[in-house]
Amino acid sequence: MKELAIISGKGGTGKTSVTASFAALAGKSVLADCDVDAADLHLLLKPEIRAKHEFISGREAVIDPEKCRSCGTCREVCRFGAVELRNGKAAIDPFSCEGCGVCVKFCPEQAIRFPERRCGEWYESATCYGTMIHARLAPAAENSGKLVTQVRKAAREVAEKETCDFLLVDGPPGIGCPVIASVTGADAVFVVAEPTVSGEHDMARVLELAGHFGIPVLFCVNKWDLNPEKTEAMEARARISGAIATGRIPYDMIFNRAMLRGEPVVRFPETRAAGSILEIWKNVCRTLQGE
Repeated sequence: MKELAIISGKGGTGKTSVTASFAALAGKSVLADCDVDAADLHLLLKPEIRAKHEFISGREAVIDPEKCRSCGTCREVCRFGAVELRNGKAAIDPFSCEGCGVCVKFCPEQAIRFPERRCGEWYESATCYGTMIHARLAPAAENSGKLVTQVRKAAREVAEKETCDFLLVDGPPGIGCPVIASVTGADAVFVVAEPTVSGEHDMARVLELAGHFGIPVLFCVNKWDLNPEKTEAMEARARISGAIATGRIPYDMIFNRAMLRGEPVVRFPETRAAGSILEIWKNVCRTLQGE
């Protein structure tokens, strides 16, 4: 089994659309949507949820109004401004609480409980292209890197159980903790870039990230024909860093139409973009197989 993490230095490059198309071409595979802060792969693959699991991570403070005597100690020690007064009694704003536990330690009445926090849910679903593991982070919840790790762990277990050829990871944009959790341990990362000034800058950042962890990099430029000169400059820069060019995807309105219909782009084989993605996938497979 080969694990390929599809990432981008910025949002809106077409990463999820490319991931969905790879899933349609991969044959026996498992999918992991690791963009837990703003998951959208399900919009293209129409998953049918088979199992739902709570994601518990960290803790949050909860004041017992029966024990609280409004001494104000918790407000004094909370550096996040999470303690407020409600009807003369102290209460914790759950969206501001960072779960540090300082108020719990210093409350003279021991009136503050410190239960574990429910930060979201993760799901095991069926799609017509294979099993999909995905998640939803709760509003204002943190620890998305831990949730990404949980999604990948579950996806690996399913892939091994089903003896799949590929584990395709749809990673989040950027270079932060969720991205690091998405790519570490992968056989390769596939970077989808776009030929703009910001696209080149963010591609350079994500190439540096992959290089730091010693992960092989494959890449393509989406909408390359909007700026051929920038495309050539980005490809040259990527090759210097050791990345392997797999092809180019032209600007094509089929991305919008496919998204509205909830289908991968390669389900429309008569289009230029679909043909380009097919060739790119063939190059990806050859590279992963060491050819």
